[in-house]
Amino acid sequence: MQNQPTIAAALADIGPRLKAARTHRNVTLTALAESTGISKSTLSRLESGQRRASLELLLPIAMALQVPLDELVAAPKIADPRVHAPARKVNGITVFPLTRQPGPLQAFKMVMPADRTEPEPRVHEGYEWLYVLSGRLRMVLGEHDIVLGPGEAAEFDTRQPHWFGSTGRGPVEILSLFGSQGERMHVRARSRGGRTG
Repeated sequence: MQNQPTIAAALADIGPRLKAARTHRNVTLTALAESTGISKSTLSRLESGQRRASLELLLPIAMALQVPLDELVAAPKIADPRVHAPARKVNGITVFPLTRQPGPLQAFKMVMPADRTEPEPRVHEGYEWLYVLSGRLRMVLGEHDIVLGPGEAAEFDTRQPHWFGSTGRGPVEILSLFGSQGERMHVRARSRGGRTG
């Protein structure tokens, strides 16, 4: 599991924290053993990391030393959830990656300039879902020529010839979820004629 190294590091840190809390308060192992009912050898092994800490051992120690439990156990730090991936240009589109981890499903924000109006359909493996944030998106998908406005979404198999850009009336911002293995999102847009795209 992904956070096992973090948990192991927090557990390994308990011994030094315990010893620091005890020595800072000038409490001997003998005195701590007497006040907690935990043997001196167990306390010594806890501090040296030879004994794994448990709540049953840590609670009486924290109470005897009059320290909060989190002074003995450092909670694992949660990684910064923000994505700081740099934007890049792909065929004139500014692409902002919104996912950090590699995987079959990737999310992007894309900004298309107003002059991206000439369809150049292409095909590749995968499945794509897109959602229009602002502007008017023109999407050519096989025989369909679809215009989507803000709040509209579409999904399609990228093995069909496809292209999307601006209608020429201004830039377009979209969110895109791309699944290289063909994951489906189950949201469809209407075509100009009212058919699903």
